[in-house]
Amino acid sequence: MTSIFTKIIAREIPSDIVYEQENLIVIKDINPQAKIHLLIIPKKEIESIDHLEDEDRELLADMFFAAKKLAYDLCITWWYKLHFNVWKNWWQEVMHLHLHLLSNM
Repeated sequence: MTSIFTKIIAREIPSDIVYEQENLIVIKDINPQAKIHLLIIPKKEIESIDHLEDEDRELLADMFFAAKKLAYDLCITWWYKLHFNVWKNWWQEVMHLHLHLLSNM
């Protein structure tokens, strides 16, 4: 499974990277649905929530803690939204797990 996110992680496609750690990368969404719209993407290729394994628990926690850190850094700690889309017919446009962080603050 090679997605556009895999290519961004490999630096084959340019992107506006706002944060990175060993197991994930955070980029600005190119089609933002809010004033702030970031995508928190694991470097491990996982198609969706349905494809998570038991060993991905720490990775999933890291995604949420990255969201918390970014919200704090962006001074939006009192109003933001986090969500996953699951399944292509329910707005998951890229079949590589990613967590949306959105805020209009």
